[in-house]
Amino acid sequence: MRNLSLLQRFKCVDLSFPGSPQCFTIRSETGTVLVASELAITEFDPRTEEVHKEVSLTAEDYLPKDGSGVVVAIQDLPDQESVCVATGSGDVILYNLSTSQLECVGSVESGLTGMTWSPDQELVTLTTGQETIIMMTKDFEPITEVTINQDDFGEDKFITVGWGKKETQFHGSEGKQAAHSHTLSQEVQPALPWDDRKPRITWRGDGQLFAVSAVCPKTGARKVRIWNRECVLQATSEVVNGLEQPLCWKPSGSLITSTQRHPNKHSVVFMEKNGLLHGDFTLPFGKEQVKVKELLWNSDSTVLAVWMEDLKPGENDHPNTYIQLWTVGNYHWYLKQSVHFGSEPLRAPVCVCWDPEKPLRLHLLTRGWASYTYDWGWSTERSHGTDCHDNASVAVIDGDKILVTTFRQCVIPPPMCAFELQLPVPVNLVTFRSQAQRTNELAALTADGHIYVYGQGESCNLKRDSNITLFRISHLHFLYSGGGVENGGVPGVSDVPVDGFVISLCHSLRNGTVALQLDDGQIRKLSLTEWKDSTGNTINLPRPCVQTALFTLSGEEHLIGLTERSHLYIGDSLVASNISSFVVYDDFLLLTTHSHMCHCLNLSTLSIKGLQSALSSDANQNDETVRKVERGSRIVSVVPQDTRLILQMPRGNLETIHHQALVLAQLRKWLDSLRFKDAFECMRKLRINLNLIYDHNPTVFLANIEMFLKQIDSINSINLFLTELKEEDTTTTMYRCPSRSASSSASGKGGKKVDIICDALRSTMETLDPQKYCLCILTSHVRKTTPELEIALQKVHELRGESRSSVSAEEALKYLLFLVNVNELYEQSLGTYDFDLVLMVAEKSQKDPKEYLPFLNMLKTLEPNYQRYTIDKHLKRYRKALHHLSKCGEEHFTELLNLVKDQRLYSDALELYSSNSEQYKTLSVAYAEHLVEQQQAEQAGLLLWRCGENARALQAFVSCTSWRNALAVATHIPLPPEQLTVLARDLAEKLLEARRHTQAALCLEQYAKDCEEAISALIQGAAWEEALRLVTHSNQTSFLESQKALFIRHKNRLTVVRELKAKARLELFGKQEILIRFIYIIRFFQRHCMRSSKNRRKAEGKKHSLKEGSPFEDIALLNALTQIIIIVDKTRALAYYCSFVGFDCFYCPHLLVVLDTSVCLMTKFKYNVNNKTTLKF
Repeated sequence: MRNLSLLQRFKCVDLSFPGSPQCFTIRSETGTVLVASELAITEFDPRTEEVHKEVSLTAEDYLPKDGSGVVVAIQDLPDQESVCVATGSGDVILYNLSTSQLECVGSVESGLTGMTWSPDQELVTLTTGQETIIMMTKDFEPITEVTINQDDFGEDKFITVGWGKKETQFHGSEGKQAAHSHTLSQEVQPALPWDDRKPRITWRGDGQLFAVSAVCPKTGARKVRIWNRECVLQATSEVVNGLEQPLCWKPSGSLITSTQRHPNKHSVVFMEKNGLLHGDFTLPFGKEQVKVKELLWNSDSTVLAVWMEDLKPGENDHPNTYIQLWTVGNYHWYLKQSVHFGSEPLRAPVCVCWDPEKPLRLHLLTRGWASYTYDWGWSTERSHGTDCHDNASVAVIDGDKILVTTFRQCVIPPPMCAFELQLPVPVNLVTFRSQAQRTNELAALTADGHIYVYGQGESCNLKRDSNITLFRISHLHFLYSGGGVENGGVPGVSDVPVDGFVISLCHSLRNGTVALQLDDGQIRKLSLTEWKDSTGNTINLPRPCVQTALFTLSGEEHLIGLTERSHLYIGDSLVASNISSFVVYDDFLLLTTHSHMCHCLNLSTLSIKGLQSALSSDANQNDETVRKVERGSRIVSVVPQDTRLILQMPRGNLETIHHQALVLAQLRKWLDSLRFKDAFECMRKLRINLNLIYDHNPTVFLANIEMFLKQIDSINSINLFLTELKEEDTTTTMYRCPSRSASSSASGKGGKKVDIICDALRSTMETLDPQKYCLCILTSHVRKTTPELEIALQKVHELRGESRSSVSAEEALKYLLFLVNVNELYEQSLGTYDFDLVLMVAEKSQKDPKEYLPFLNMLKTLEPNYQRYTIDKHLKRYRKALHHLSKCGEEHFTELLNLVKDQRLYSDALELYSSNSEQYKTLSVAYAEHLVEQQQAEQAGLLLWRCGENARALQAFVSCTSWRNALAVATHIPLPPEQLTVLARDLAEKLLEARRHTQAALCLEQYAKDCEEAISALIQGAAWEEALRLVTHSNQTSFLESQKALFIRHKNRLTVVRELKAKARLELFGKQEILIRFIYIIRFFQRHCMRSSKNRRKAEGKKHSLKEGSPFEDIALLNALTQIIIIVDKTRALAYYCSFVGFDCFYCPHLLVVLDTSVCLMTKFKYNVNNKTTLKF
């Protein structure tokens, strides 16, 4: 849906060269034009009118000086830096551009009628006056010469496989009688009278084939023959009556283009390489109105130029000349441009060609030596509105019709349209009005210079000023007008001179700025002031852009442009180099890339560098701003205040997509303006998560729930919203908005999101109309994080007795079965203990009655409490089952106890009985046993003590070393003094193992009445103050003396044991040495490899036994001596502590004397041991 818009036009009208122009060629390297006349070859620049070279063809008699010579062709040869010229007299001249030398490289006596070079310029074909083809190399070495008119079809002759005869085929307009006629051969019509009867040669784009159109001498009709690169005939066209002289092979295709005159129309026809016709389109002229002089394809095969001339003379007895530009889309041919040259002879084109480098540049030369260069560009003419009044219209030029498609109402693929505007002459330019509320109006510029304005239900013809010359209007932009159009004239015309060529013009509807782009990249405002940035620097576009637009970025207005090389510029900054199309809509820049991606970038949150990074790599994009599109897609339009983006595929069909960035932006606008219905419908259609309605602004949603319900006004839609709720915040996960702060999407209230919404909606619905919103209320119960199925079932049960309800109980139950699994709902209904409700649910399910009826009948026979216990146990609601079972009497207590033990419901069971009951005691004992198994013996002991099980409580306290509770229970029993002393000593031993020395000393002092052991325990624990208190309190000064006596006894015994062992070793040494070693090895393996952990602990205990005669008595004695030394050392520390704190009593000097004596004895012992044994302390 693109049009060809004229970007710029260069005109040279003051050229004064010798002779009259006959043919020309374009030098792609310099952009200059080489023109051949009957007198000379001239090279000039069409932009500056500067003549570079000029050489005479008559000086060396290549052409006659009287001007009767003819140049049939000229071709630039960049590789050879030369120009090849073919004359009608038969000479092939090579003009060297470096040396300016002319050289005749060949000559044909019969003369030449044409010369064409292959696209790779490796071969040249010449047509002679004898109707032959001469093929030569680029060095002008002949390859072959063949006759053009041959009777043979060619190498690709069709083969008949016998599947039918000509008589049985469909004959079209000839009718059935054609099948019975004796001859089916069509009468061949000769070439038209105005045919110049010269052969035409055209090459295919790859240079492998070329076609020749020539008049057959036998029939007088034109035929097209296809030859290969070796000049071997491949195929001959079928008989085509009315075939004319133009011939051009489409560069990037297999179609050969020519023209044909039918009895009722004039067509451009296409042939395949086998000579068969393949499609056509009709020229917009009468039967005998024009003749086609040439057909010319541009280099990328997108535009076909048709050069025509009237058959009948005009006002001054000279024919009018036209050049039309045609394009194809979706198998329809559009006339995009029609250039009229009038009937003046000097303005008539004599040479026309496309530029070899720039596909949309057309060169032509008139008889009056005027040179014109046209630069066209592709453009999509779309309306510029941003409000809902704009219809998102796109206008397509098709000759004298404008095809308008309003994408807001419908998406119609071309060539169809919503409506078309018929004009009297072909249209060249069309534009929409750039004024708010009137953006659907358009203006069209026709080929004859008239401007037509179309509004809502009106049409105005603005006639051109009498001073406007031909082709003066090249750009048309419809802005606002100050007054109306009266009497078909322009209300006001003002001229603003511009220093340079204007190649584009754009207008910002938001700011009212009009920007002009000049051919050298300069940007001007309509006031012709330079475009400057915020710092005052002048901004120019580095390259001319074929599409421009204005937008605001970071608070500053910028001009964005797209070049024909797919480079996107913002001012003088290159943003991307692979852009195929773009459009600016509201705060978004939408682009399509050659990597088949569509970007939608929010301009309000980006800078120029941000745009560059966002477009630098499509692979790194994984958010809402980018999506994949079909290969070659281009943007056509965006529907304002909607989510639709219209794309056109390369073949011409349309595709509507909803870009997620556009969708989310529009949804946020609707939600901010409380248009919940529009947002909901869009989200449901485009599968956007409905949680966004709440997550966008929870506080606003909760404050406008009543408005939400009234706008939606659909039970199914509300239920859909409720069923899609989840705890996830979609604004931070799925649909992240960079412009929103994290706090703006916080929950409106404390608690879980789903529960908040369900409760709020249910409360509002029950206030508005509980009968209408019955199903929605049920959904709000079911969709909570902890489904309230019992409440929902109860509401369904209540509906059975109501006749005014809009929903019956059966319908409500059926709906619940849709939301909840039938088995789960059946169990929940069973938990209500309402068998009518259970039967109603079971009947709606797929359950077999044999499965549930016997169970229900059995339940009905039970006592009510035991019935509920059975139901709760079946549903695994054990706490409720326990509660009901406790009401069933003592005969079921054993069952209750088993239930408590199986499900560990001890705490719940104890709450059901009084503390003085037997059941409470039994449950407590069971609970205590459970606690002991769980390594919680102290808790078990307290529980047993509470229920009167003192002996078992004492055992539990002792096992966990809870000495205070154990001694308290022992006193409460009470235990005899002897047993209490033993208990205290056992507890003290366990406390010492646990390094709780102070507590162990307390047990020994108060309950075992053993002060010495208590003092020893305190000294081991370094509890000096408590040890000193106990020493002074109990008058224990013999403690160290006893330790000293014990130390001497153990020391003497150690000496004896060592002597006995030394003597035994001497007796066994020698003969029994081997036996002893063997025994040691066996003992080693027994100790380290064969004993279990329990036996190893027992063996370690034997090592510390002080029993006389034991095998490890010496080790036990050493260990005992070590312990005594440690105690004495700590006791000495106690004595020094007493001296340090100033404790002066009767015992302290005596204590120090005893300590010094003991220390001397022990120090001497340690010295002897260190010298006589290997054991060290």
